[in-house]
Amino acid sequence: MRNNYFQFKQFTVEQDHCAMKVSTDACIQGAWTHIPDPTKRIVDVGTGTGLLALMLAQRCEQAQVEALEVNESSFFQASENFSLSPWSSRLSCILADARNFTTNEQVDLIICNPPFFSNSLKSPNPSRTTARHNDSFSLLDLFSFLNQNLQPSGVASVLLPASEHKLWEALVLKQKWFFQSQLLICPKEGQEPNRIVSICCKQFVEPVQTTILTIRDSEGNYTTNFIELMQPFYLFF
Repeated sequence: MRNNYFQFKQFTVEQDHCAMKVSTDACIQGAWTHIPDPTKRIVDVGTGTGLLALMLAQRCEQAQVEALEVNESSFFQASENFSLSPWSSRLSCILADARNFTTNEQVDLIICNPPFFSNSLKSPNPSRTTARHNDSFSLLDLFSFLNQNLQPSGVASVLLPASEHKLWEALVLKQKWFFQSQLLICPKEGQEPNRIVSICCKQFVEPVQTTILTIRDSEGNYTTNFIELMQPFYLFF
């Protein structure tokens, strides 16, 4: 039975005097991402507060989940969240730069909500800039990590703004990888998708499965599809 551990509306972390809230988009990624069967090892790249690692530990009872985090404050926050969770025995946080990290055993699933916005205005707060910009961890860095650490039958889940995802898609296809499925996230009924979660892999898949998820209806209420997806994780709607 799933344990409704997450109370996202009250889950924030103070980092360098800047409250960094858990994003709805990341919650969607953690709930929607396909987990291959069997999956014994999962890696969350740039875990932040540990949200995605916690969600996947909840969803996949047999998997060991490792979370990488380069920021020391976030590393300690994620480690604390892991230790307080019902899945602490299967969760570990590693203070490391993913660009310099290698593993002896290849991974079944890698999940990443990477730095956004390659050429946009930067925050004066260094930690928020690191979390939101890809200067320090580019899409090419991410692909190199996946290529080195993902096993041949494994999959990778990546969440990006729609504009950035075009760059990611071009990079993945150029490297002769394939997309298995994509989730287009619309913030409100009638609006265009602003985020995309995609599952890519080394092995050929046809056809690509594309799904659209709208978070709120025209009146601003959560849609039925969103509620059904998030029900195992949200305590309140």
